[in-house]
Amino acid sequence: MDFYYMPPSAPCRSVEMTALAVGVKLNKHVLDLTKGEQLKPEFVKINPQHTIPTLVDNGFALWESRAILVYLCEKYDSSKKWYPNCVKTRAIVNQRLYFDMGTLYKSFADYYYPQIMKKAPADPEMLKKIETAFEFFNTFLDGKKFAAGDSPTVADIALLSTVTNFDAANFDFSKYANVAQWYEACKTVIPGYADNKEACVSFQKYFNNK
Repeated sequence: MDFYYMPPSAPCRSVEMTALAVGVKLNKHVLDLTKGEQLKPEFVKINPQHTIPTLVDNGFALWESRAILVYLCEKYDSSKKWYPNCVKTRAIVNQRLYFDMGTLYKSFADYYYPQIMKKAPADPEMLKKIETAFEFFNTFLDGKKFAAGDSPTVADIALLSTVTNFDAANFDFSKYANVAQWYEACKTVIPGYADNKEACVSFQKYFNNK
């Protein structure tokens, strides 16, 4: 299947790790958003929103990373490990995915992207939202090894991609003990973590220089 992406993107990296987890090979196409490659007519025809990541599976096009993650798990994960059949567990997995999209990842984007893309000064109010998001996540992990229970799921893959960005940005989340412990556990059980980390080098270089 064809996969349109940019390596530094956390949502894109979550798709890569999920594909690896369920045994799917991706035919990768890098789109450089800084050059407007996502606006080329041939890509807009595939995805009218011209966003990444975008997946094309035998003619079926899908975008929005968390929708792609669930699709890959439902179609290709015969073990049902990554998106379990239990209705209540799936509900928790879904909640964590939406938390990642609407709270945790959003806090990263709102605080760091203006600094990276517009050279804007750091906004202390946006930093407070990051801290609040990590407090929520830390609470979610009380009594749990992973985001939705004692076993890793696709929610952990999405959250790991996001938290790796925070790590690359030198955000110190060590005071959130549950998150720090979860992060270390994910490094050993999520397929493709090393490549995920390597793809953050561009962020790391930016923040090291800053």
